[in-house]
Amino acid sequence: MASTSPAFSSRIGFILAAAGSAVGVGNIWGFPTQAASNGGGAFLLVYLVMILALAYPMLVAELTIGRMRQRNPIEALRALGENRFWRGFGATTGVIALIVLSLILSFYAIVSGWLLAFMLAPLAELLGFANAADWLTAFSVERNLSMMVIFLLLTIHVVRSGVTEGIERWSSRLMPLLFVLLIAMVIYILSLPGAADGLKMYLTPDFSRVLEPNLIIRAMGQAFFSLSIGAACMMTYGAYLSQQENLPKTAGWVAGLDTSVAFLAGLLILPAMFAAQELGVIIYDDAGVLLSADTLVFTVLPTMFDSMGGAGLWVAFAFFALMVIAAITSSISMLEAPVNALREESGQPRSRSAWFVGIVIGVLSGLIIYHFETLFGLVITLTTVYMQPLLGLTFGVLLTWILRQNYLLKALQDGSPDIQKSLFWKIWPWYVKFICPLLILLVIWHG
Repeated sequence: MASTSPAFSSRIGFILAAAGSAVGVGNIWGFPTQAASNGGGAFLLVYLVMILALAYPMLVAELTIGRMRQRNPIEALRALGENRFWRGFGATTGVIALIVLSLILSFYAIVSGWLLAFMLAPLAELLGFANAADWLTAFSVERNLSMMVIFLLLTIHVVRSGVTEGIERWSSRLMPLLFVLLIAMVIYILSLPGAADGLKMYLTPDFSRVLEPNLIIRAMGQAFFSLSIGAACMMTYGAYLSQQENLPKTAGWVAGLDTSVAFLAGLLILPAMFAAQELGVIIYDDAGVLLSADTLVFTVLPTMFDSMGGAGLWVAFAFFALMVIAAITSSISMLEAPVNALREESGQPRSRSAWFVGIVIGVLSGLIIYHFETLFGLVITLTTVYMQPLLGLTFGVLLTWILRQNYLLKALQDGSPDIQKSLFWKIWPWYVKFICPLLILLVIWHG
């Protein structure tokens, strides 16, 4: 066995790293696209309710599991049980969670490679390399492989440097940059003709739609996936958190930053869509259905950037740089979880573990690229629609049904000695034990 898990050097370092794990392409593109497809302000309102009702309680649960043992997810989940069956069940759940996480990163690296290519294309255009720009924006096996490998190498470089020198340092740099870029892009887009219509749609709820079953389910699923719950990322980061930190408050900071990015992304994307519509780009069909929702970021918005002339190249670069930053802050947490598990369980050095896991994930990504039509959608559906909710449900059951309640209380009292007297303790354990499983099963059933 290797030594125990490393640790973040400060609270702000942990919060920025954990928020970076949660903030990803799903926040900056997935959330606004869902909002645009499901009533704008109505979706935003229900999403915020679901963050409080589902995502935040489960985030506290996953961080608690990680910090209790301060080891990788396999050992952390194993330690929740007292008899042989539940210890074996917990360890098996940890292994499955890390496999699922690796599969998620295998397709995430492909998508992030596309974003990296679209970020580099405007620079190639500005430097006069038109053929290179065309190659970067054209879908091909060679482009997909090359950009995926570059993105994975960036991720491996951060993770192999360790928690303090790698993850914490880069998260502390990239997260503030992400906020600056996001706010600057929002200010610019809101100045364009037509943007006010998108802003109105986003911030004005249609209360007649807030109780639509499909809208509620989609908002619940987006809230669940937004915070990376059920993928062992937060459990791994929880293992690096000091025993002196107040878990409910720290989780609140992470959830708040994640939700803020999603909200700002809505302020960017929805007005940008209507600004594109003002320039002649077709966004909705005659029935009011959003067109090309899944590929809008690679088709509709670049068309809008092209219509801006020379300035459009800089705006395109800034937009895709924002997407790449969001992607890499998530990818480092996805790679860190299996890397640290391998390091602790096998005793291998961190650098060797990072390269081994990174290469395995690269091979998986390559297989998906060469069998794109068959595997890409299948892997996404299997991991994010089915396995993440099931794993999140299992984590909650192990923590609240298998672990003795006095042990759970003691884990939360580290960093918050008076928590037993709080309203949080009177509600949260029972809420996670009974209500959250029902909500998660509802998401799985809908999927």
